[in-house]
Amino acid sequence: MKKWMLALGLLCIAGTAAAKTITDVAGRQVEVAAESKRIILGEGRQIYLLAAFDTEAPFQRVVGWRDDFHKADWDGYQAYERRYPQIKTLPTFGGAKDGTFNVEQALTLKPDLVLMNLESKAATDEGKLIEKLQAVGIPVVFIDFREAPMVNAEKSIRMMGELLNKPARAEAIIDFRRQQIARVTARLNDFHGPRPKVMIDRAGGYTDECCMSFGNENFGQMVEIAGGSNIAKDLIPGTFGTLNPEQIIASQPDVVVVTGANWKNYNTVGKWVGVGPGADVKQAEARLKRLMMRDAFKTLPVAHNGHAHAIWHQFYDSPYQFVAIQALAKWLHPDLFADLDPDATFREFHEKFLPLPYQPGYWVTLPADKG
Repeated sequence: MKKWMLALGLLCIAGTAAAKTITDVAGRQVEVAAESKRIILGEGRQIYLLAAFDTEAPFQRVVGWRDDFHKADWDGYQAYERRYPQIKTLPTFGGAKDGTFNVEQALTLKPDLVLMNLESKAATDEGKLIEKLQAVGIPVVFIDFREAPMVNAEKSIRMMGELLNKPARAEAIIDFRRQQIARVTARLNDFHGPRPKVMIDRAGGYTDECCMSFGNENFGQMVEIAGGSNIAKDLIPGTFGTLNPEQIIASQPDVVVVTGANWKNYNTVGKWVGVGPGADVKQAEARLKRLMMRDAFKTLPVAHNGHAHAIWHQFYDSPYQFVAIQALAKWLHPDLFADLDPDATFREFHEKFLPLPYQPGYWVTLPADKG
């Protein structure tokens, strides 16, 4: 018999324990504790959301987490580690999506919730991970800021409020998010000018492949909300996909936006653009310039005219899309949004909701060539 089954008697939740039923973003009805107090984060970057609720002590409920945060966002991880050095000793897990989530290890931590990202749903179903955890009284709940964030972000925030028994906090976060997006959409309602064509270069430089991008969701949808036209929306059928250099050249984008982060623990070659909290923007600018010399871009005006930008990749997998929408709007329509300050917006969000002080460095623009 599996060891995890032997632990069943030790971890079953008493029938009299306070519980409630919620609906997660996968549409599943899940019975959870009245307040989840011992959580395993199925992705470490879920702390972007949890920290906005437990601002005073963002790791107080975290008994284990996936080992992706320091790999996918080294600058962000360091900022949290400096403030909360205990995170270095938190038990870490592999990912459900790659089949390395350890059920037996999870049982030893006695969690009352495992939080998963929607992208891992197929893998958890295939590996029967949900059934294994439910058999010992551990519910699994799915949130989503990646596959369809413009549909699921508010649902995920509100659901976190239910899980933590902080519904008012959830509504405050949602209200802030809505207000900041409306600062863009309300102004665009009366705008009838051209919509610049935009190429989103997803994780440009991470590999030699060119170029990963987004269909009509995630950053692709953020471009549309910000008043642009995503060149990949009719070329990539899902959220993620790839464009070849010929497609990009034929589309003649007016604006290029490369997503990047400090991926030194994932990829040591360092051709990616390392934007993020406290980033070296001069180094980021130099790397962006090199990326614009790839075959897909070097013959295009956008490689030289000051309309090539880089932005923090993790806006695609966090509750903070409203910041990216503002940055995009300012790049796409600089005159219309001359008074909009995405840095000030993100700083205000940090001051109201997050435990860390704001550090700029989340984006960079390549200056136009002289002469």
